Amino acid sequence: MDALNSTQVSEIFLKGFSEYPALERLLFPLCSAMYLVTLLGNTGIVAVSVLDVRLHTPMYFFLSNLSILDICYTSSFAPLMLVHFLSSQKTISFAGCGIQMCVSLSTGSTECLLLAIMAYDRYLAICRPLQYPVLMSHQLCLLLVGLAWSFALLKSVTETVIAMRLPFCGHHVISHFMCEILAVLKLACGDMSVSEAFLLAGSILLLPMPLTLICLSYTLILVTVLRMPSAAGRRKAFSTCSAHLAVVVLFYGALIYMYMKPKTKQADVSDEVFTVLYAVVTPMLNPVIYSLRNREVKEAARKVWNKNWTSR
Repeated sequence: MDALNSTQVSEIFLKGFSEYPALERLLFPLCSAMYLVTLLGNTGIVAVSVLDVRLHTPMYFFLSNLSILDICYTSSFAPLMLVHFLSSQKTISFAGCGIQMCVSLSTGSTECLLLAIMAYDRYLAICRPLQYPVLMSHQLCLLLVGLAWSFALLKSVTETVIAMRLPFCGHHVISHFMCEILAVLKLACGDMSVSEAFLLAGSILLLPMPLTLICLSYTLILVTVLRMPSAAGRRKAFSTCSAHLAVVVLFYGALIYMYMKPKTKQADVSDEVFTVLYAVVTPMLNPVIYSLRNREVKEAARKVWNKNWTSR
């Protein structure tokens, strides 16, 4: 059975929307535009955060990492997905499938942890402003982000290796537009208890626990803000949190809908379309939300833009 895994499975067919060519032609320009906006918007956030000294703070350091994650996540599947929209050859190599699975798992897992870290950062900034520069030092920022990236990568590599070493039987067709781990596991015919145990442990570590920390942080923030005597202070505190809170609701809302809704034997095409749009829209909206809701980002972007034009 082990031989089936590496010797006979050389490529995997990504079914996607192959039964709906008209839908593929509709999704191609839409997803292409959104992917381009994702690349430009998130690259712009990173560039502005690096070039403007006023944004060399923990909040924008974490935001830059979030933008890098969004670029890596969408780039792991979007280019191939767009090619498949226009091609009848919708295959991916076995090794390519494993790499795509690992990158998407790693970036998604890191984002879960990073959103919790950003909520904790906002808690310290608003609830303990005097101690904030000491508590959230540059060294701690590097440590938190490094641990988030490292843990997510280790977890994702482990889950991917276990999943891809399982024996695959019958057809090698995935009813998905990318090598998503749950879709790949449906092809396996061996003992999946170890893989399922790792997935369950990872889901508990990366969904309820970070979400609990986020809810706790914002509960404490809300209590602190409501005690502020100044209306201007309350508005400023809410404005610094609203963008992050919107991203959290968007990210976790779509994630819970996708993975907690009742499963059906036959995937509905509307669910598949939602999955595609979620995967492309969420990374695209993150820089839009932060730039629209944050005056510092808009002013920094305007300053960098004007500096580049005046220097020519």
